[in-house]
Amino acid sequence: MKVEAWLFLLLGVFFIPVATVYGFMVGWHEHVGFLALFLLSGLCLMIGAYVWYTGRRVGPRPEDRVDAEVHEGSGEQGHFSPWSWWPLVLALACASGFLGLAVGWWIFLLGAGLAVIALVGWVYEYSRGDHAH
Repeated sequence: MKVEAWLFLLLGVFFIPVATVYGFMVGWHEHVGFLALFLLSGLCLMIGAYVWYTGRRVGPRPEDRVDAEVHEGSGEQGHFSPWSWWPLVLALACASGFLGLAVGWWIFLLGAGLAVIALVGWVYEYSRGDHAH
């Protein structure tokens, strides 16, 4: 994960002077632009620090080695639910929430309520019903 960590860390460092130059160019009056760039820098630095820490803890992956074979990366990659409908419900709830920000607050509140229901359903999907552990 060395390459990913360096990529995010360098991008985080790069966006700090970009945000500063942008702030000087607009006279620090247009607050959204330079603040968004500073926040982007912070997010890149956080992701880079996490990936760097995780890479040191886990060790080199087959993708990180030049002499690695394809079969070294095979095996279980994680647990995914192919029959789950909760991600679709959550996506619709988020879409209606963002629509509510543009159109009306009552739509946002409906989307937020549906998002809570969908998130709880997705988290506790394997705690009840046919697939309970």
